[in-house]
Amino acid sequence: MARRLAISVLGNGLYNAKHHEAALSVRETELSMLRRLGDAEERMLVTQGNLAMSYTVLRRSEQASNMLRDVYSGRVRLNGKEREQTVIAANNYAASLYFLKRFDEVKSLLRGMLPVARRVLGDGNAATLRMRWIYARALYDDTDGTLNDQREAVTTLEDVAPTARRVFGRAHPLTSTIEDYLRNARAVLDQSSP
Repeated sequence: MARRLAISVLGNGLYNAKHHEAALSVRETELSMLRRLGDAEERMLVTQGNLAMSYTVLRRSEQASNMLRDVYSGRVRLNGKEREQTVIAANNYAASLYFLKRFDEVKSLLRGMLPVARRVLGDGNAATLRMRWIYARALYDDTDGTLNDQREAVTTLEDVAPTARRVFGRAHPLTSTIEDYLRNARAVLDQSSP
């Protein structure tokens, strides 16, 4: 047990010190060791999430997304959909898909998880707000999207922005970003509408 904890602390320390290649190596070793030892699935999911962060920071987006998919499906299997850890895992996976511009997959995943997040965590929860924002971004940024997608993005952002202001305050970076997206989405919709 002490060795498993030590390797995790080492990986996290290297990551926090911005020694990302070294952290990646340690985290890959940690996951391999946990699998070999048949460790608890919860611990493996946390390790896989950490490994995905290392892949992300090293711009290995496809590997990060694949790992986050595995974390999300592992959370569904271990905890069920109606848990905060599963909602957060879905959020992380959706964000990775968004950065890969796989907008249809983002929309499909989040259409299923948004009602769960709202029911389990509530509309004012940070994870729910982020999930709705990612969903609106996928609608807005999809070049193959329809006028109805643009309208839905604006409607979603109009609903999310006041909640973000109330929960985080006007000066919070997420609130500012949501409001910027809302302004841009409205402008695009105004130009697109007949």
